[in-house]
Amino acid sequence: MRGLRRGLGCPRHCGWFKYPSFLDILALRTWRSLPSHPPRGLPPRPSPLSDAPPETGIRIVRDNRTFRELYPDLRAGDVVVGLLNLKPTEESLFLDLSERGVRLFPPALAQHLSRSKCLQAMVLGRWMVPDTFVARDRHDLVRQLNRYGARGHGAVVTKQNRFNCGLGIHRWESLEAVYNQACFGSLAYPFVVQPFLEGARDIRVVILGDYVEAYWRENPNSFRNNLFFGGRSGHHRLTPEQEALCRDAMARGRFPYAHVDLLVAPDGTAYLSEINLRGGLKGARIDHRAYQEKIEELNAAFLREVTGEAPPAEPRT
Repeated sequence: MRGLRRGLGCPRHCGWFKYPSFLDILALRTWRSLPSHPPRGLPPRPSPLSDAPPETGIRIVRDNRTFRELYPDLRAGDVVVGLLNLKPTEESLFLDLSERGVRLFPPALAQHLSRSKCLQAMVLGRWMVPDTFVARDRHDLVRQLNRYGARGHGAVVTKQNRFNCGLGIHRWESLEAVYNQACFGSLAYPFVVQPFLEGARDIRVVILGDYVEAYWRENPNSFRNNLFFGGRSGHHRLTPEQEALCRDAMARGRFPYAHVDLLVAPDGTAYLSEINLRGGLKGARIDHRAYQEKIEELNAAFLREVTGEAPPAEPRT
């Protein structure tokens, strides 16, 4: 190629020039006609999947870095285990993965529900406080003003879509006050609206397969019961009806495990407040290490189901 470059030199800038020979021209034409991809019979270029099992095998992705690398090439039957660390603008990837037949654990629906309080209200609203709705714009609020007035709802609670730890929960004297603030740009859409239950008790339920525990949370100085901001807690004996509510909501959202928040009204009626795949353990009896072990046990059980492997033998005593 050195001779070829000299034959194509520029006399004005390089100070020399050599007319290309017939062999130079032939070499240039041959070089330009070479295909950009390997010819038939040669192995393809290596890809991130070069060490993966054969086409008939199941590829298992266990971390977010590997998921990012292999995402374009994932196919039906492949498995991604663990929570995906997606940005808010990337949540459409859940739909793409589902359409391609990629199996997620926890399932895509459960992961998406955990990230959006508004989606929870739309999908799991049947278990929530009656007249809970999602406000996407001022038209949604106006349509609910008459209903709330006719049913005698006074104070309401709003929940911002992606806030946690009680930071996105606000109490208002009426839905009219919410409407006024939203119309003047002080409250960003979308958000959840529900009637405020005076005297309701906040119950956190942790369900990890067969493991179930519950504890109450309260704050004598605020209606926000978060334990990191002044709340206190104590053991709660879960009733069969309350556990059934949690299990039903988990089944609808395809949660293999969950942190479920219940609101128990003074008359004993329980309602779903929120649900998440992960949450704080302050106030729970289970510690972080045991919690992670149970998560790993559920992951392993799912992989055994997918691969058809037998569970490990019980140690002899």
